[in-house]
Parts: sequence; structure tokens; C-alpha cells
Amino acid sequence: MAARDGGEGDPGADRVALYRDMLLIRRFEEKAGQLYGMGLIGGFCHLCIGQEAVVTGMEAAARAGDHRITSYRSHGHMLAAGLDPRAIMAELLGRETGASRGRGGSMHVFDPERRFWGGHGIVGAQVPIGAGLALAEKMRGTNNATFIYFGDAAADQGQVAETYALAARLSLPVVFVIENNSYPPGTGLSAAKGPQLIDRAKAYGLPVRTVDGMDVLAVRDLAEEIVLPVRAGKGPVAVEAKTYRYRGHSMADPAKYRTRAEASRVRETRDPIDTLRARLLETGHADADRLRAIDREVKEAVNAAAEAARGDAEPAVETLGRHVYAEAAS
Repeated sequence: MAARDGGEGDPGADRVALYRDMLLIRRFEEKAGQLYGMGLIGGFCHLCIGQEAVVTGMEAAARAGDHRITSYRSHGHMLAAGLDPRAIMAELLGRETGASRGRGGSMHVFDPERRFWGGHGIVGAQVPIGAGLALAEKMRGTNNATFIYFGDAAADQGQVAETYALAARLSLPVVFVIENNSYPPGTGLSAAKGPQLIDRAKAYGLPVRTVDGMDVLAVRDLAEEIVLPVRAGKGPVAVEAKTYRYRGHSMADPAKYRTRAEASRVRETRDPIDTLRARLLETGHADADRLRAIDREVKEAVNAAAEAARGDAEPAVETLGRHVYAEAAS
């Protein structure tokens, strides 16, 4: 998790930490894509290359005790929440050493210790579950927040609207984060046919904000601002982070509904990592040698995680029924 800017902290160090966090997500996803192409990752695999700034910026405002829950495009969220890259990589490869002991794969990873509750394969299913986590915190009287991440396609789901209504009525400590990457599965059409995505939350009485999801500093600053009233019991807030994914919806999606020129243009002009890198160099918070060293360290860490995971054992067949359901005394 990145250090927070402001206060008595070092802004330069904080921004370098944000850069490192985004770069870790990018390099991890690139390696995951490579391993999927080699046939080492089974099932579906959804990469968040291009979207790194959203979760990195939001997590900069999180603290111990907060919950986070997301969709199947979850690798970056796991890393931002502090899960061990080796444990995540082992999970993708279906190894016993994985974060969910190889049972969850790419789409269904949980880590209760870090209050990361998935990774959900059903579009929008994580939203009402996240509200339940927030309700529990409200009943306990804590000031912990729950960050619920979902995409623009999920924003069309009825259960999301119902959760908006419930969260507003009960003043739940929720930050709804819509990661709007503009492209629902397999189509170039926007998911929003009627009111804008953020207006749907507004209709239920939620305060709403929009942010450039390709600018990690903008996301971080907004997150730190909006989470304070949420912790103070003022109720939920909804954020639409306008971002962009460079790859298809999943590794099985060739993304033929958009041109290569479009993706290249976004990467050249709005890439979140390149943008922050340029700022660090311009402000003198880091020089080129240091940033190259960070990239080298991150690549080495990701490669080491992948190699270690490849050498780990798969779950024994006789144990596949374990760790799936809670075991209760008879």
C-alpha cells in the first residue's frame, strides 16, 4: 500500500511509492498474461493493464480495518491491498501455496487477514456483499470504511441500484468506486444507455464525484477527501473513475471492437505510470536512474514470484473438498 501524501510525510517519497505500486501491478499483469499464453493459468483471466491508478489511488486513503471487495478483474486490487505477489501468482497457477490454496484461481481470491473479500465472477455480485461488510462495521460502531469496486457494465445491474438505496437509507460507511473503462464485455458500446453512471447513484441520495482514473494523484487526493465523512458516519459516497483498459475484457477477448490506434493513443498520452514518471522527473522527486532501478526491482520480484509459484505443488486430489465450505462441529 502506498504511503499517503501530505501532513508531515515526504511528498516525493509518497509519490515514488505510488509509482512503485502501479508499476508492480503493471508488471504482474504482464507476467500473468504471458503465463496464460503458455497454458499455465486455467479458466478466465482478466487483466487491469491501464487501470492501475484507480485502486492505487484509492488504497492510499485506506487504513487498517477497512474492507475492499471487487470483481473478477482483481489482481491489481489484491496487490494494492498488500497481498504477497507470490501467493497471488501461486493462486493463478492453481497451487496449494496460493492465497486461496489454489481453489479460487484468477477470479476468486480472498484474504481475510487483509480484509480483501474477492474477486467475484458474477457481474455486480460483490456490491451487495460489500454493503453487508459495511453494515457489520456500522453495527460494531467502528469508523472503518468499505471500498466496493465494480465496472461500468455492473452499474447496470439491479442489485447495484438496490444497494445504493440500502446504503443511503442506513448511512452505511461505503465508498462505491465505478471503474469506468468504457468497454463492457465484447462490445464497443457504452454500458450507459440512460442517465450517466454517476447520476444513478445520485438518484438515491448519494453524494457523487468523478475523477480522472488515469491520474493517480487526482484519485488519491479525492479518496482522502471523500473517505473522511464516510468514516464520520455521514453515509456512502459514489465515485466514477474514468479509466481505460489496454487489453480485451479477458484474455479470450481480441478487442476487435476498437482500433489499435485508439489504444495506442491513450497509452501515449494518458498512461498513468508514464504520466507520474514524467511528474517525478519534472519535480526532481526522482531521477531516471532511480526509476529504472525501481522497474528492475519490480520485474525481478514478479519474475521470482512466478518461478517460485511454478515450482509449488498443486492441491492433492483428495483435499479438493477442503477450504471450500466452512467446517462446523457436528
